[in-house]
Amino acid sequence: MSSPTTAHLTAPATTSALDEETARAELYGLLAQLYYASPDPALLDALRVAVTEAPASGAFLQEPWQQLVAVARELTDGAVADEYDALFGGVGKPEVFLYGSHYLSGFLNEKPLARLRTDLQRLGLAAPEDMPDTEDHIAYLCEVMRYLIAGDDGGVCHLESQRTFFAAHIQPWVLQLCDVLEQQPRARFYAVLARFTRAFVAVESQGFDMLE
Repeated sequence: MSSPTTAHLTAPATTSALDEETARAELYGLLAQLYYASPDPALLDALRVAVTEAPASGAFLQEPWQQLVAVARELTDGAVADEYDALFGGVGKPEVFLYGSHYLSGFLNEKPLARLRTDLQRLGLAAPEDMPDTEDHIAYLCEVMRYLIAGDDGGVCHLESQRTFFAAHIQPWVLQLCDVLEQQPRARFYAVLARFTRAFVAVESQGFDMLE
């Protein structure tokens, strides 16, 4: 899984269509990193100094973005790492699952994963051989969205592919993940990240609805 650029994180509101697409790709990339592993100090440092005022006053994502930056500034690197491990790591069953199949079917490695792999093959995509997680991990799905927005292959990297993939593999379950994280008593950073994820998904859903 490749890493998104984090050196110039800005408030997620834009002034042009090109800026908007760049911001969408970067936000998907940021979510991919934050959900895939305990964030490294460089990523947290970039988040802590991120711009929090959106160019357009009252932008829908501004408040949840400000909250995410604020909690990153409040917590130490170690506290965020410990929280990630407590929620998603450990031996055996984690406190919170990050896999779509768990929320869609109640089990891991079920039919939703098989459908996802079929769609990924259709897009010409495959998970890295050394990736320890299945492709329905929320981080991997966000990385796919980032590619469909910012990739160079015009045959698959376009709005219709984004809309179809989002509707099939992210939208049906990601809010359940957000619910679980927001209700987790051990979650501070990731509860705020869940609120930001919820807001971002709402914006994406509304944007894709306008295409129909």
